[in-house]
Amino acid sequence: MAMAWYVVHTYSGFENKAKQALEERIKLFDLRSKFGRVLVPTEEVVEVKNGQKRTTTRKFFPGYILVEMEMDNQSWHVVKETPKVTGFVGATRNPPQIREEEVLRLMGQLGGEEARPKLALSFERGEEVRVVEGPLSPMTGKVEEVDTARGRLRITVTIFGRSNPVWLEFSKVEKVG
Repeated sequence: MAMAWYVVHTYSGFENKAKQALEERIKLFDLRSKFGRVLVPTEEVVEVKNGQKRTTTRKFFPGYILVEMEMDNQSWHVVKETPKVTGFVGATRNPPQIREEEVLRLMGQLGGEEARPKLALSFERGEEVRVVEGPLSPMTGKVEEVDTARGRLRITVTIFGRSNPVWLEFSKVEKVG
């Protein structure tokens, strides 16, 4: 029987502990031949705090881990009885498999848009922002338009008493207040 991917539900916030506990149980029961990778889906996000950009890793599929395994009665019980694991997603005894491509997409390993760190901010029209990087720093302005696909926004800043629209990347501004 070939290995397949399954989604396993864990206590939210305990994904890494569930992964570690499952890996220990696999070694304890000497079932390494029936298990492949155990993954916690994460993504890199850029946060701006006090004008400083930081790239952090965040779980984007909270409460779940991905397990590559050969499904049989013994391996099912090893997963099901792991501390911090509540069970498989889907049917209780016969959980659905997910495709390898879907796992790679979830893990951001296919490249393209998903490989770039996402910004952990959302902006709205009319919101006041401060420019934290570039020649307009430390001016403030109002958000006029948000382009989430390109990760930029158009703000209006006042220079010499005139309103001027400027396009800036999300990472170059921070919310005021």
